[in-house]
Amino acid sequence: MELRKNSGVLKWVLIGICFVFLIVFLILPLIYIITTALRQGISAYIDAVTDEYAVKAALLTIKATIWAVVINTIFGLAAAWCLTKYAFKGKKIISTFIDLPVTVSPIIAGLIFVLTFGRQSDLYPILDEYGIQIIFAVPGIILATIFVTFPFISRELIPVLTAQGTDEEEAAALMGAGTFTIFRKVTLPHIKWALLYGIVLCTARAMGEFGAVSVLSGHLRGKTNTLPLYIELLYQGYDFTGAFAASSVLVVMAIIILILRLILEWKGKKSLDMQK
Repeated sequence: MELRKNSGVLKWVLIGICFVFLIVFLILPLIYIITTALRQGISAYIDAVTDEYAVKAALLTIKATIWAVVINTIFGLAAAWCLTKYAFKGKKIISTFIDLPVTVSPIIAGLIFVLTFGRQSDLYPILDEYGIQIIFAVPGIILATIFVTFPFISRELIPVLTAQGTDEEEAAALMGAGTFTIFRKVTLPHIKWALLYGIVLCTARAMGEFGAVSVLSGHLRGKTNTLPLYIELLYQGYDFTGAFAASSVLVVMAIIILILRLILEWKGKKSLDMQK
């Protein structure tokens, strides 16, 4: 407590370092994005963000994000439940593989999918026979987005379920409750805030994914360009107003996600305090 109340030099030095870091690496870039996007006026900005290709890129980004969040929510719940509620051989291996997307470069992940589903792959003739195209198509973008984001939800749930233990579930099972009832009535109330927090993190990561999606998309304008890829395309074409206008859309989305994250953290903390 004495350290927390200390108002000495060290405290203010640390606060100053934090403020300088935030201003240089966060506030100033955001200001530059907004001012550059509005440099040619509001009308030019509106034209840039409502451009046909910008809208298609934004819709594809949202589509890939929704798919990633839905599938990773199902996977995250299953993986967290499996790793915390059951004892079996190979648990450490599964846990290690869940962390793989965090350690592997997204570009390498994209190349892995190209080798797995591309023309040189043994799977390609089978996919081609059924008219399934993954590389340079929307399914590949969704697959890449799912891959780079699937640890986020499970990694939020595993510590909470581990701390919860299995006593309440075992008691409910002895009283005759089914698996779904146990999950809905016993487990879910304990993990709902962690689950929502994981969904928010997964959403943020999915919207900003660039590396793996860039490798798999083929950069087909209006078809396989997500918003980050569309921004790169505009920037390389020296359309700075359009690039920064599209970037501002991602900034707004990020701010909304940040607000949701703060709300969930506050509600989660309040819920824990009430339980105590």
